[in-house]
Amino acid sequence: MEPNTRIGPRRRRLGAAGFRTARWLAAKTMGAASFHQLGSEFADARIASVRDKLARGETVYLAGLGLPGTHNSGIALVEVTQRDGPRLIVNNEEERFSGNKHTTEYPEKSIDAVVATLRGMGRDVGAIDAWLTSWDYPTLAGTLARSVLEELPQSLKLLRTTEASAFNGRRLDQMTRTPKILARQLKLSERVPLICLPHHDNHAWFSFAASPFKDDGEPVAIAVLDGIGDLGSLSLYVVEKGAMHRLYCNESMFDSLGAFYSVISSTQGGWTWLSSEGRYMGAAAWGDMSRSSNPYYRRLRKVLHLGADGEVWLNRAMANWYCDPFDNPYKAALTDILGEPLKPDQLWNPDAMLRVEDIKHRPDTQDRLDKAAATQLVFEDAMIHVVDHLLRTTGARRLVLTGGVALNAVGNMRLIEHFDESWFANAQGRRAQLHLWVPPVPGDPGVTIGAAWLFAHLAGAPRGGPMTHAFYCGMPPTSDDIAIALKADDIASERIGDISTPEGRDAIADLMAFMVAQNGVIAIYQGPAETGPRALGHRSILANPCDPATRERLNERVKYREAIRPLAPMATLEAAQYYFELLPGASDDDYNAYNYMVLTARSKPHARDKIPAVVHADGTGRIQIVREQDDPLTYAYLKALGRRIGVEVSVNMSFNVAGPIAQTPSQAIDTLRRSKGLDAVIMVASDGTVYAAWHGGARDSGRFTQWLSEWKSVQPVA
Repeated sequence: MEPNTRIGPRRRRLGAAGFRTARWLAAKTMGAASFHQLGSEFADARIASVRDKLARGETVYLAGLGLPGTHNSGIALVEVTQRDGPRLIVNNEEERFSGNKHTTEYPEKSIDAVVATLRGMGRDVGAIDAWLTSWDYPTLAGTLARSVLEELPQSLKLLRTTEASAFNGRRLDQMTRTPKILARQLKLSERVPLICLPHHDNHAWFSFAASPFKDDGEPVAIAVLDGIGDLGSLSLYVVEKGAMHRLYCNESMFDSLGAFYSVISSTQGGWTWLSSEGRYMGAAAWGDMSRSSNPYYRRLRKVLHLGADGEVWLNRAMANWYCDPFDNPYKAALTDILGEPLKPDQLWNPDAMLRVEDIKHRPDTQDRLDKAAATQLVFEDAMIHVVDHLLRTTGARRLVLTGGVALNAVGNMRLIEHFDESWFANAQGRRAQLHLWVPPVPGDPGVTIGAAWLFAHLAGAPRGGPMTHAFYCGMPPTSDDIAIALKADDIASERIGDISTPEGRDAIADLMAFMVAQNGVIAIYQGPAETGPRALGHRSILANPCDPATRERLNERVKYREAIRPLAPMATLEAAQYYFELLPGASDDDYNAYNYMVLTARSKPHARDKIPAVVHADGTGRIQIVREQDDPLTYAYLKALGRRIGVEVSVNMSFNVAGPIAQTPSQAIDTLRRSKGLDAVIMVASDGTVYAAWHGGARDSGRFTQWLSEWKSVQPVA
């Protein structure tokens, strides 16, 4: 091992003893508070009860809960039958209802919305057969204790880290009272018993079960790469003959790819955790992405030690975030490479944040971009290392990648490119190539679904059908909901049509395409929202991909965001194949892997000239393929855009401004208010009625009303 390298904790035995003690104590105390682990008498009895109901042909309802204290709290409601397996009804993310992005608060509003959904189905909360948590909390308590004890006394600073974007120690106390709080909210006389499901098992089973990979006798490998879990941050699995087996868990919070990327992207980019990672990935494209010439890559790669058997270890002689992740995350050796880290009070300061436009007048900007590129390269090395071992061990050619790290769409593309026919010929002695699938919700907003999916599996239900879309957050807005939101002095609105018939749908789609063809910027607000971090056509801002000025216009006047961030292309399958290199390793179920903006694709040579707004600096696009059967209106819009501008491709951005994706009609109107460059919002009610809203009064540019008049003037008379 090289000098200036330390792998693993100082006090491993003390940490292990502390883990066992803390987990045992937490299981006892939390059991008394109505938290039950798998294997407990209560959990076994509830699994047996659900199994019996399914065997009798009854329908079972399960609720997966993301509780306060950890980021992205919420609730999933899942219906299960023995014939069809689990079916997701809603996955309500609390951030969408509260307006607090990545919130760690108790999911009160999203639970209220689930109750309303149940009652709309003619049922009530009594129909829920099991309440399940997305974390195994006694195990998490053990892991927290181990993390402190392993590095005493320096790690005592972790105890003072009570509040962060991903983890809120104060709200963990509220988590322990959830059975009482939930009973009070639901007006029940007794505490609601909760069954704790292991965090990474939830990630793994749901992501596999929802994948397009068939049960055909071949193994399917699963890699859960995370920031932290309740037991570790990296877990590997294989599914064979319908059974999932865990092969490995690193049992560490800090030997973590997610923590590595979060810490560096935050302290070098100038944003907080959970906001920094995607921005830094976008910034990397502007830096030197060559391992041979990047000035930081060779030294930075020493921060991670890639060990035998696919292990990834943090070099604790260089990094210090295992003791002090926010105030002093670097040791001297890492500071020598990257410079001093930005402090918490510097984050979001305009003078500190990484801005590609500063490259013209700030001499250190190119260096900062090269550091982003080096971070991405080291991250990709580690991903490849882990997957290499997993594929060799399992003999699999199919991989499900999940956990928050799987949101790195560039890294996902690199995996498919690396594990090509040549690799399989050398490693497995056969002609094959990697087939990859990443769910639309690989991060913690999806673990609520995972808890219910896993419990259904443990009760003997079949795996269920594959996912093809992600429109599950909340319920469609009614006409009354929209009408109330439109009653505002500063907003103008008009009923413009109805999409309940094919003719009406095609007319609205053509109006949308007409406006975008005039370089208009519009938002579409329809149906349930997308679950997960990406807008996919139900809460999207749409614009012209052919105009080179679109990127600057959207970033500066609509979203008020950094120029380093790419614009995503949504496209029909035919257009996606024409403009981008869709990889054979993502071709399962008609290229399902490209449905969710979790996988980038390299553009073809003619794409940059024709659709420059959606081709990033590195020549890639984080693509979304739209299917008619999943989203008829957005698909019709893309087809109409093809007739109007010659490409069935649109810019797609999430319908938000400095906050979560708009969930309710009132949030949609508030987003319109905040975005001076947004021309109109097209709002579709659950009965098919379509309204347009735009800036009223002194802010009315007249653009929308002019376009509407021009469009109507050339429509055929009915």
